[in-house]
Amino acid sequence: MGRVGVLLLNLGGPDRLEDVRPFLFNLFADPEIIRLPFPWLQKPLAWWISTVRTKRSQENYKQIGGSSPLRRITEAQAQALQARLEEKGQPTQMYIGMRYWHPFTEEAIARIKRDGIDRLVILPLYPQFSISTSGSSFRLLQQMWLEDPKLNSIEYTVIPSWYKQPGYLQAMAQLIAQELDGFSNPDAVHVFFSAHGVPKSYVEEAGDPYQQEIEECTALIMQTLNRPNSYTLAYQSRVGPVEWLQPYTEDAIQELGQQGVQDMVVVPISFVSEHIETLQEIDMEYREVAESVGIHNFRRVPALNTHTQFIDGMADLTIEALNSPSVKLSQVSQMKKRVKMYPQERWQWGMTTSAEIWNGRIAMLGFIALIIELITGKGLLHAVGIL
Repeated sequence: MGRVGVLLLNLGGPDRLEDVRPFLFNLFADPEIIRLPFPWLQKPLAWWISTVRTKRSQENYKQIGGSSPLRRITEAQAQALQARLEEKGQPTQMYIGMRYWHPFTEEAIARIKRDGIDRLVILPLYPQFSISTSGSSFRLLQQMWLEDPKLNSIEYTVIPSWYKQPGYLQAMAQLIAQELDGFSNPDAVHVFFSAHGVPKSYVEEAGDPYQQEIEECTALIMQTLNRPNSYTLAYQSRVGPVEWLQPYTEDAIQELGQQGVQDMVVVPISFVSEHIETLQEIDMEYREVAESVGIHNFRRVPALNTHTQFIDGMADLTIEALNSPSVKLSQVSQMKKRVKMYPQERWQWGMTTSAEIWNGRIAMLGFIALIIELITGKGLLHAVGIL
């Protein structure tokens, strides 16, 4: 096979409090995170959002030690996966490509070229595919392959999603079972799956399979768990005024509390590493919501991190990819049926479906801008003397 490499893709996170603002800028400058009709709006909007959100985000990171543990955990996962692959007779070189912070995907690709890798497995650390996670990294990689002829000498294959992988399902079920067994009546505990949300338009307009894969993954985990517990799936971490996938995590927790649920185990279904959304959002914010509605026995299933069965499953997944026909970056949207990667559609005037979507979004942006100006006294309307 020649020299084999595995590129692990992940979101990334700030290493210091000083990194929070540039990290947020990189996040919101990605057109797969916020889809706009005009590309020139992307960076100004990202600058404004990152400026407004920095202080609050820094306070959240302070609550978990002042930085994200994502890089450290991903490095540990890479080391564990490399060791397991060697045990299975497949020596590999591991690389980490973060989308929004160091080590960036571009840095990983530079190392892959330098090391003379002949075969590469591209493995996102997102079990389920979404335009805004795996899709964003795939789009970036596809652009790099198109712009750099030297990359064409590398034979690569992509693993778009892997939420059905048996080792992953068994590891999740085992972690849930461990938490359930800590209750006096394990079968009565409500299992609450909390997934990272995406705007509803991604699913309905762009064909993002994320919701379908999350729902199927949740059912498979409960099937693997094989216990009688009732369960709920909800979505967290929404931002902005647009509608996201529902039910929202905080609303679902409140409703369960009002129904008399007292014992709850929360499962971070779309995360394989501890980070801000597990350590702060679930452990602190949602715990507080739960306690306010009478759910005092609130526990969270730990993220997979370097769980033995999970790493073993990732090793099997890698070996299977190496021994199967290659999947190219250009094939991903075809494999996911009708997914429309960015740009989603052209903006049009008139009474077309696309026009109604984009005209509504532009009107919403204009309304938000007006409210900001009325509150802060700063902005375009003041600059031209209208207000």
